[in-house]
Amino acid sequence: MRTEDLQGLVERVTFHSEDTGFCVLQVKVRGRRELATVVGSAAAINPGEQIDCLGTWVNNATYGLQFRADTLRTVPPTTLEGVERYLGSGLIKGIGPHFAHQLVEAFGADVFDVIERTPERLRMLEGIGAKRQARVTEAWREQKAIREIMVFLHSHGIGSARAARIHRVYGDQAIHRIRDNPYRLAQDINGIGFVTADAIARKLGIPSDSLIRIRAALHHVLWECSTEGHCAAEKRELVQRTVALLEVSPAVVEEAVALEVAAENLMSEAIEGEPALFLAPLHRAETGVAGHLRRLLAGPPPWGVIDTDRAIPWVETLTGLSLSLSQREAVAAVLNGKITVLTGGPGVGKTTIVNSILKLVEGRGGEVLLCAPTGRAAKRLSESAQAEARTIHRLLEFDPRRGGFRKDEADPLAVDLLIVDEVSMVDVLLMNQLLKAVPSHAAVLLVGDVDQLPSVGPGAVLQDIIESGRVPTVRLTEIFRQAASSSIVVNAHRINAGESIETRDGAGLQDFYFIPAESPEEIYAKLLQVVTERIPRRFAMSPIRDIQVLTPMNRGSLGTHSLNVELQKHLNAGAEPRVSRYGWTYAPRDKIIQTVNDYDKDVFNGDIGQVSRVDLDEGQLHVTFDERTVLYEFGELDEISLAYATSVHKSQGSEYPAVVIPLAMQHYLLLQRNLLYTAVTRGKRLVVIIGQPRALAMAVNNVRSTRRLTNLGARLAGEV
Repeated sequence: MRTEDLQGLVERVTFHSEDTGFCVLQVKVRGRRELATVVGSAAAINPGEQIDCLGTWVNNATYGLQFRADTLRTVPPTTLEGVERYLGSGLIKGIGPHFAHQLVEAFGADVFDVIERTPERLRMLEGIGAKRQARVTEAWREQKAIREIMVFLHSHGIGSARAARIHRVYGDQAIHRIRDNPYRLAQDINGIGFVTADAIARKLGIPSDSLIRIRAALHHVLWECSTEGHCAAEKRELVQRTVALLEVSPAVVEEAVALEVAAENLMSEAIEGEPALFLAPLHRAETGVAGHLRRLLAGPPPWGVIDTDRAIPWVETLTGLSLSLSQREAVAAVLNGKITVLTGGPGVGKTTIVNSILKLVEGRGGEVLLCAPTGRAAKRLSESAQAEARTIHRLLEFDPRRGGFRKDEADPLAVDLLIVDEVSMVDVLLMNQLLKAVPSHAAVLLVGDVDQLPSVGPGAVLQDIIESGRVPTVRLTEIFRQAASSSIVVNAHRINAGESIETRDGAGLQDFYFIPAESPEEIYAKLLQVVTERIPRRFAMSPIRDIQVLTPMNRGSLGTHSLNVELQKHLNAGAEPRVSRYGWTYAPRDKIIQTVNDYDKDVFNGDIGQVSRVDLDEGQLHVTFDERTVLYEFGELDEISLAYATSVHKSQGSEYPAVVIPLAMQHYLLLQRNLLYTAVTRGKRLVVIIGQPRALAMAVNNVRSTRRLTNLGARLAGEV
């Protein structure tokens, strides 16, 4: 095949991977009536750009005649048509197709020079004031810098998907900072891990056995352990994993460990007799939680002695609810103590107890604050307690500018009783921040279901506190009559007890169904039918707003990615306009989930919203979270993903009108009782499990969940 030189104008970008650079382009080539399909690789590519490439023509069996470019170089457009298409492609925030046409009409081929050198001339156009002019010129400057970063990353064999975020964090110093220490990328940039940073470092000539590389790898391995929920790693395992990752000698890794411990970046401590290592922030958090709990346990409750024999009948009269013996004992335990844990499954009366305590303490003039780890959990607590509840971050007044909380030991909360709901979701870092802001005179009630999955973040705080035996704990088990009429509640308790589920016979609508299927393919087909047709028709529910698919895995045919793509196709196929970034396509009405904490936006990992608008001119996605609109720049869309289906872990703290759960033997490693129990308890009005009976039985019987490596229980018990 003969190598040719092909030049032309990019009419359309059919596909472009910001990660690998691979692209499929429709190109207008001089002398050809039809558009040519060009396949190649470019760090960045936009309609309107001229390309100059070397390659060969091939006849693809599926896609027909294509030009396969071995090298592909982009040059700024020179024709007026190309300039207009380039500017109107959404590349420059503030310039859409309409404004691009105005610019080209006014300034012709000189438009790039005008934007860059004499931007004040933009104000000659109608509707362009100083504010918009500044925004366009800043976006132009930023885009040039981002493109330079893209080219730099590609020249070192690295995809450029995170170029915009790198520029936001490092600014115009980005390339200099990466050259100086590429391993900073793994710490500073969401979505860039150690492997990517290490590849850049190797290209820049950093030796494979350099201590800067090994010290960065130690942090990476410990961070990976923390994403699995551990607060530490056994030293032996840490060294082995680092040696395997880097292919270096154990002696060099041991030397790096010693240097990191001496610098107090890592903390050394024995856990159950085995030497272990903590990242310094996690060690500080664990010791902080233990210290603050011991501090708060001391002394009498701030409201003094309450005669519960008289107080409980008073609150029963006030609420119109009679407390059972176990509920009375729970109320007395909280009123007579400083810190109490209240745990139990659905339908056991936790809400009734919380509301009774709230009224009793407020009746004595006490100041009560309520909080929960997520916005949805806080909203539910507000509704059930009929009192204001805030997220922990809002309660502690997180300040994104300084990257910390305003409320702490120096400026504590004004509170006599702090009620924290959904404590099983709270990781060790957030619990430390919360407890340090509680004054020593105050009491704390920790409410949660210890049998649910532990927090997404590191630690097993609720479990460790209970197992330490140092904090008074009330475990509720009695299911009350109203809750017992719900098959969701009954089956949740049966699953938690290791018993098989029950489904009720009858023609009427039920709230719990198990639909058997023999294969993953059958589960997949039935799930699509249930979500898109059967539930909306029989229960009058919105398939986007009301139904949530919860799956154990992210990958595979029944994983979040595959199900989201298919459900989007069935439920929101015709929505326009659309934007594609980081492997997902978004359009108005799409359901999305936040995948990282964003303190600036006040949106947190696991929050679910709905796309309300895609603004191609401004390069922004508008997302509504509980009636609050949040704006995302297109370069920030790696913070979200589609949420028609989410993992069970991401659903913690949330409730949905209807939950659909696929269970297959391909989920073998994740078929665990606490995972299924958590998924089932997310359903408010309807739960549907679609799966292989063997997979359901395995999940119910499997209690071997991975034990998290922490030392909080031992610290509380005084063993450290």
